[in-house]
Amino acid sequence: MKIIYSPQHHLRQPKTELHGGELVTPFECRQRVDYILKELARRDYSTPLPENIYSLKPVLAVHDKHYVDFLSTVWQHWCDAGYKGEAIPNVWPARSMRSDIVPEHIEGQLGYYALASESSITRGTWEAALAAKDVALTAADLLLKGDQSAFALCRPPGHHAASNQFGGYCFLNNAAIAAQHLRDQGAARVVCLDVDFHHGNGTQQIFYQRDDVMTISLHGDPAHAFPYFLGYADETGTGKGKGFTHNYPLPPAADYVTWGAALGQALDTIQQYDCDYLVVSLGVDTYENDPISFFKLTSDDFFDYGKRIGALGIPTLFVMEGGYAVEEIGINTANVLDGFQAANKV
Repeated sequence: MKIIYSPQHHLRQPKTELHGGELVTPFECRQRVDYILKELARRDYSTPLPENIYSLKPVLAVHDKHYVDFLSTVWQHWCDAGYKGEAIPNVWPARSMRSDIVPEHIEGQLGYYALASESSITRGTWEAALAAKDVALTAADLLLKGDQSAFALCRPPGHHAASNQFGGYCFLNNAAIAAQHLRDQGAARVVCLDVDFHHGNGTQQIFYQRDDVMTISLHGDPAHAFPYFLGYADETGTGKGKGFTHNYPLPPAADYVTWGAALGQALDTIQQYDCDYLVVSLGVDTYENDPISFFKLTSDDFFDYGKRIGALGIPTLFVMEGGYAVEEIGINTANVLDGFQAANKV
């Protein structure tokens, strides 16, 4: 399996995250990728390939242009306004306010385009996000050229980024950009399978009215877990997309018996859909010792579910999402890829 990686991810180095009422050192940190690379090298995976550089056209196929313009300029505008700290949203167009007006002031714009306040925007965030989407697109092109699988080692992650909102450490939706690219290059049907602990709200929102990209997410019940306001089982799509969104919200302390049963249902649905490509949003924060999640998967479980995904025999793109137990993130990520390859014998 080829791996695509960009050292540009180091450009994003936020110092603060709002968590539990405190500004803490961010859980989504550059060391996450370092541990994954170290473990992949230990297991003799091939040297990661660099990303190709793509235009904004694939980004604008899934993201609103005004939102992309905002992301590309927000840090400069924040600094120009005289703010000394990192850019953190503190006001939103809540239910009692208007949401049809984008404020001129950068503080208002920040809240308009944010879905949560935990993710600071800093110098280098835009450049790192651009590189992450290039990593995903480069890996997607490997599948288009005939590879059975590829791993896009993206940072920052992307699955919470909606068409016009950032949050949950996500700015551009790498998996959605890759899925749309596969469609634009001739694939008839694509599935986005999200195995991150948190619901892939952005991916769902982007494809919610479509039948050519199915979205499936296994995640912590939003009654108890971020993003709280999306990811319930009754969300199944609208219009042409009705029946092409599938959510499996699971309870606190769910172990692999529970999680694996939901995966089995998801895999059955994927087989019935008869897609050309599978895009897996690979978050390994379902791990039992992850600091901001509540599932109880063990490291061995990651190998098993990688093998089950591989058994589908579908060309598969893995796109890195979450996972915050830093010392174990490399082991658990590599276990998924090992399991997938064991099923495919490649």
